[in-house]
Amino acid sequence: MRRITILTPCFNEEENVRPLYEAVKAVFAGLPQYSYEHLFIDNASKDKTVAILREIARQDANVKVIVNARNFGHIRSPYYGLLQATGDAVIGIVADFQDPPDLIPQYLAKWEEGYKIVLGVKTGSDESFWMFLCRKTYYRLVAKLSNVELVQNATGSGLFDRQVVNILRQVDDPYPYFRGLIADIGFESYKLPYHQPVRPRGLTKSNFYTLYDLAMLGITNHSKVPLRLATMFGFAMSGLSLLLALGYLVAKLLYWNRFDMGLAPLLISLFFFSSVQLFFIGILGEYIGAIHTQVQKRPLVIERERINC
Repeated sequence: MRRITILTPCFNEEENVRPLYEAVKAVFAGLPQYSYEHLFIDNASKDKTVAILREIARQDANVKVIVNARNFGHIRSPYYGLLQATGDAVIGIVADFQDPPDLIPQYLAKWEEGYKIVLGVKTGSDESFWMFLCRKTYYRLVAKLSNVELVQNATGSGLFDRQVVNILRQVDDPYPYFRGLIADIGFESYKLPYHQPVRPRGLTKSNFYTLYDLAMLGITNHSKVPLRLATMFGFAMSGLSLLLALGYLVAKLLYWNRFDMGLAPLLISLFFFSSVQLFFIGILGEYIGAIHTQVQKRPLVIERERINC
């Protein structure tokens, strides 16, 4: 009997972990050909999430829990949990039901067909129109900038064969961009379309900073295009500045008494070039920050305890 690991990262999800556990259990009740474990990795929740998971684990040996020593963030903790999975395949299902558990049989069906990676790709969402548009625009931008073929609108939910997980275990990356790593491996993946619902209970734990962090990580880890754009833009702007300077010189020589340069063009040019410089210095800083994170070689996660493992 093939064993499946359901991986659920969670942080302050006391309202959702038990309903999710019951939903996953109900799905596998209809899949008797598989055994499964449900691995929760908790990012040092401040509410009753750990207490609820401890109670569930006492009642069901299929439930395993890893509790982090502190909050290690939305990137490191789920990736670490994936590396701890022991199943023949791992399926990522978030705690807020935005990755519907009903997708599990479809993931497994495609896995049985031979796909080592099956990715959930949202074709629509019940979230606000502007947020969905921003995400879609970002995915398109990163796909165009990246040096690997990234799957647009992939949510991170999906199925990953044990061979894929073993390859990821060999990757020494303390702050990985998971979607980029999956694309970098090169295995053919199946894109499973679905409509993403809103979370039924609780509030999202993603804020502007976490979304920005993930966005910049996807760019800096898999593309050098912004750095090269800075170089090319610098050359182009220096050439344009030279042409404007020559134009002003010729105009002043031809119309010495009538042509008055004024301060407005100088001030506008100064603020424009300063803003451009600050923008590209910020881009450079993001790359330096990524290098700094890599050279520190800190562990992905420090565990506080394991339950049923």
